[in-house]
Amino acid sequence: MEAMEAPHHQAPANTAAITVNSPEQMSELGRRLAKILRPGDLVMLTGELGAGKTTLTRGLGEGLGVRGAVTSPTFVIARVHPPLGAGPALVHVDAYRLGGGLDEMEDLDLDVSLPDSVIVVEWGDGKVEELSDDRLHVVIDRAVGDTADEVREVTLRGLGARWTEADLAALSA
Repeated sequence: MEAMEAPHHQAPANTAAITVNSPEQMSELGRRLAKILRPGDLVMLTGELGAGKTTLTRGLGEGLGVRGAVTSPTFVIARVHPPLGAGPALVHVDAYRLGGGLDEMEDLDLDVSLPDSVIVVEWGDGKVEELSDDRLHVVIDRAVGDTADEVREVTLRGLGARWTEADLAALSA
């Protein structure tokens, strides 16, 4: 049997690694990231409990200028933060308890158009990739070695044509 070929060519990933030393720096990274996000963007966040996924998203919300305090949507699964101005809404999803896929996202009956929003999904690996060929995957790891507990290594990996030209390395500035 021959190996199946990928259905379409995927552009190479655009990657940047950033060391974050505190929750305040994680929020600031979110605010900087918000400046390069646009409606329809999918951001997948991966990291263990307490890694800083919600802290990063809180900064994103501040940077996007959305209404409402950004908190973990663990029990509601998804929370929509409408824009205070002309920017996109922020849809914050916790996919930990979702089986996955676009159908389940649509079943959440979010009162928002996903193409007009920035979608941030915690625990989305293997569940929401089909939402978009273009996505930003943010992996947050605790630093290894003899470091303070607040230090995180954040890897940003832009996939698809949308992220080919994005200057992800500039986010560490």
